[in-house]
Formats: sequence, structure tokens, C-alpha cells
Amino acid sequence: MTADWTALHKELQTWQDQDLTLPLWWRDDDAVEPTPQLDRLTELSEKLDLPVHLAVIPRDATAALAAYVATTPQLIPVVHGWAHQNHAPQGEKKAEFGAHRTVEQAVSDADRGLKTLRALFSDQLEPMFVPPWNRISDDLLQGLAGLGYSNLSTFSPRKQTMATTGLAQINTHLDPIHWKGNRSLVPPQHLLDQVTRQLTDRRLGTADNAEPYGILTHHLVHDAAIWGFTEALINRLLAGPATPWTTSQRTFS
Repeated sequence: MTADWTALHKELQTWQDQDLTLPLWWRDDDAVEPTPQLDRLTELSEKLDLPVHLAVIPRDATAALAAYVATTPQLIPVVHGWAHQNHAPQGEKKAEFGAHRTVEQAVSDADRGLKTLRALFSDQLEPMFVPPWNRISDDLLQGLAGLGYSNLSTFSPRKQTMATTGLAQINTHLDPIHWKGNRSLVPPQHLLDQVTRQLTDRRLGTADNAEPYGILTHHLVHDAAIWGFTEALINRLLAGPATPWTTSQRTFS
């Protein structure tokens, strides 16, 4: 069945009629080295003129990736945990920075991650912490800020602007991959309905429209359907009322 974009088109038109703006950003997870999939991500980012915040796994990141990013201004490297290693007990949701480790262990790994990627990417690195599986214990937040991180990114609309003092919350909101199903594209109508609901909530003030609206992708596992939908959605949002956002535009509140 062909997805119906009508409701989303109407919502976006209402935004434009009311002179509202949607800050839009893009995060892509799990990079460690240059690949054909990374080439495709870069090409799509350039085509859409929307930079990608590339969440890099520090333990496995290669010098080749740093060289690639150095010549690709569309890619903004950020810190994706340390090793993307699950520490949760069997049967619980996966987490590398959950409550199953001591604060000292977890903060030490976050510190290693930041230092490792700063050595690779220098000033290109943005001090955003992206915990694998989008899960992190609240006990770690102040420690992250103390290490020099200025942004935390997980998934779903944020509940507050600042995760803790000095650490802004900048989340993602839409993931097109059907992780618990066939790992291809979530049924497109479900995704379109989700975006429409989320934008309506923002317009009505029941969700924070100051938070950039985040598209979350994972370039290494995309198929044609995921690539195609991602391009179509971002292209439509940027046609109005969305405007590109990057971490360089972030201000503390």
C-alpha cells in the first residue's frame, strides 16, 4: 500500500501559515571506518544540504575515518560511547552506560572516548555524547559535563532543555529502521503518522519546539527502502518549514 503524505503536508502547511520554523538535525550512528555506505550517506547529506552528526565508536575508530571526515565538511563527528559494548544483564535492555556499572567505570570510558576522538578529529569533534542504545544512567550526567561534554543525545522528545548543568539535551525523534521486525523500513505510513503527531505536539506547545527535530539513521544497515524514505522525508521537511541545524548553533538555556 502506498503511504499517504496528505496529513503531513497539511501539518507542514499549517506551520508555514503560522510562520513557524522547525530546526532539523541528522544523527547517524556506529561509524568506525570509511565504507561504501558512508560514501552514500555523505552523498545524500550533500544532496540535501543537511549535515550529519556522525556518532563514532571511539575504541574502533580508524585513522582512515579521521582522514575521510577531514575532507568532508558535511560530517560532524561526535562521541558514541566507548566500545558499543552491552553491560546489562541478560534479559534486560542493552546499555553500555546504564546502571549496571559503577559511575567511576562508566565515566572513565566516557573520558577515554572523548580523548580518543579528540586525538583523531581535533577541532572537528563536537563534544556531544551519544550513549549506545540511547540509554544512560542519570548518575553519570554530571560526570559527563565535568569531562568537557556539552551535549547529550538520546532518543524521544526531551523532558527538559538541560540534562544537567552544562550539558544540553539534544535528542533524536524518528528512526526509520524496524529493529524488532525485519530490520528494513518501518511501514512508511507509521513513520509519516509519527512525524505528523510530533509536529502537531510542537505546534500546540505540548512538546518543546526549541529542541531540534532529530532524524536518526544507521548507514551501515540501510537497504534501498530506508535510504529512499530518509531522502524523501528530509527533502520534504526542508521544503518548509524546516531549516538545517547543527551543534554549532546550540546555546545554553
